[in-house]
Amino acid sequence: MELELSYDWLGGRLRAIGDVPLTYGRWGGRPLALGPHPLEYDMLGSRLRRIGDTEIGYGRLGSVPRTFGTWEVDCTAWSGIPQRVGPYSVDHPRFSGRVRAIGPLSVSYDFLGNRPRHLELPGGWQELPDDLLRVVFLVLHLQTERGRSSSAAG
Repeated sequence: MELELSYDWLGGRLRAIGDVPLTYGRWGGRPLALGPHPLEYDMLGSRLRRIGDTEIGYGRLGSVPRTFGTWEVDCTAWSGIPQRVGPYSVDHPRFSGRVRAIGPLSVSYDFLGNRPRHLELPGGWQELPDDLLRVVFLVLHLQTERGRSSSAAG
């Protein structure tokens, strides 16, 4: 089964992962909730600190996640995109922030290859388990943030 990743009409903001909507504040900006899970950011609003009741811990330098709830996050310092979040491996080509797989899910991209469009679920799955939904959002969020920071630097 395939889950669609839907975006707003300008194509810049992720609006839903399958049937799970992302809620934004009145003025847009960052998402405030992933379905029933509130999203919390640090005081400056720059780092995601919590998805529902799952806290995200960061390393000394503060930009690379090290824990996701009780799970360890294995990130390479150069990308900030995890290689593993707890039991879920994250596959992306070497020297690329473009995620190809998250755990048992394959990620496919739009025609230009810029934006994730679909998640391919393993046979027999009708929806994402809640823990994997949160991991998918975290990984996609980190990929988006990395893309924003690299385009702002260029």
